[in-house]
Amino acid sequence: MSFVDTLRQWDKAVTCADRQEWSEALSIFLSIQEPNSKIYFDIGCLHLLNQDLDDAEKAFDCSIRKDEHLAVAFFQRGITFYKKKRYEESSDDFQRAFKALRGNQLIDYKALGLRYILYACEVLHNLALAEAQLGNWEKAQENLVKALDYKTDAKLSLIDRALQSILKQKLFKPVEFPLKMLFKPNKHYVAELEKKDYLGKAKVVASVVPQDEFSGFAPLQPQVEDGPTSPKEPEVLRALEGEPHTVLFEFDPETSDELAVVPGNIVFVLQKGDDNWAYVVFNERRGLVPYNYLERLEISLASNQHKGLARPLSREPPTRPERTPGLTLAESSSGRTQQVVQPTDSSYIFKIHFTFNFAVSVPHESPYAVLIGKVSKKLTLPTTAISLSCDANGKSLIDANTDMKDVWRHASRGHVTLWCTTKEPQKEIHFVALHSYESSNPEDLNFQEGDMIKLLSRVNEDWFEGQSNGKTGIFPAAFVEELPGNKQ
Repeated sequence: MSFVDTLRQWDKAVTCADRQEWSEALSIFLSIQEPNSKIYFDIGCLHLLNQDLDDAEKAFDCSIRKDEHLAVAFFQRGITFYKKKRYEESSDDFQRAFKALRGNQLIDYKALGLRYILYACEVLHNLALAEAQLGNWEKAQENLVKALDYKTDAKLSLIDRALQSILKQKLFKPVEFPLKMLFKPNKHYVAELEKKDYLGKAKVVASVVPQDEFSGFAPLQPQVEDGPTSPKEPEVLRALEGEPHTVLFEFDPETSDELAVVPGNIVFVLQKGDDNWAYVVFNERRGLVPYNYLERLEISLASNQHKGLARPLSREPPTRPERTPGLTLAESSSGRTQQVVQPTDSSYIFKIHFTFNFAVSVPHESPYAVLIGKVSKKLTLPTTAISLSCDANGKSLIDANTDMKDVWRHASRGHVTLWCTTKEPQKEIHFVALHSYESSNPEDLNFQEGDMIKLLSRVNEDWFEGQSNGKTGIFPAAFVEELPGNKQ
């Protein structure tokens, strides 16, 4: 199996494990023909999760044979031997794990694709427990005293509790590796597995050939003997719909149904009204533009001879034509343009800036309840989740206590511009800690098994930000489980 195939299968198995499809993940792992030490480690962890101790031991054996310096593999095999009550072999593996740490206080496996920190004091903690199981209480005490030299502030209580138990010749629980934590392949390598289309697919915009769907280099053309010496008559290029026009002057819209254009744009006029306004389409957007800002464009093959000769636009733009009161041009459901009724003189148009822009019609001098009701209906959100303001910075907020006369003063030609933000009700999510998590990193959240944690945000699929016992920080998702019945 090639490296690419191995990487693809590894990533697929880890994805299944993230969805807690353990049997499927294990099946994919076992199908890899030449696993590396990390993959064997993941296989061993899944066997431990299924309480298959013999298969887990074999997997960790293979992991260690592939990498004799992988301290966490010795640690996991030591846990496996401890569960099989083979305490001497468990003690030997914990000693090898401590030796592989090479005098360091900890090893952070994050750079290798495993969100786990192996602490030297935890290895000595488990070594002391294995010795205690063998009745070697003095050796157990020596290892715990030694662990005090390698402890971090976060691990102090763990070693102290174990030392008190040893002095009373009582056993204690081992520190176990979270089985749901697996080595993951390098994300940069995984990203390179997907094929990338850097050029994209070409699209025919206009052609002289009816129903032309060809894209790419020009196909071979049939040769004609004794062809005409003079070129054929110009053929008009097909437009998608409407009559092509060139924009001569820049036009800034003043209402929501008008369309912004600049000189040089090519628009297609769908309908021209009697009031000298045209309903046009440009870049898949439709709206009204003054017809005296446009010039009809004859698109033909002959026009290529004059390509690049721009028309001088030194003239001042013409006067904006007056709109027919109460009437405008719009498109019906059948695709044809038609006249529709605009708001009456007693109504004002509120242009609302949101993640998208929209407009609502509100009777003049209406109270705040009418305005927020219109916006609420447009966004299909409760009024309590909507905030309106008169500026983009959100400082001039509008609410039920606002004097609406100040809002109406912003009106210009029957139009008011507002800005809108929303806050949707968030679901409050709580977790319960399945394992204790203690880290020397100041930004991490430390907790004990059974602690309740409130979710603040999801950093990524592996790490969350939360709050517990009055402290805030990030923590690994594999250490916790979501509580059922989280409240809205």
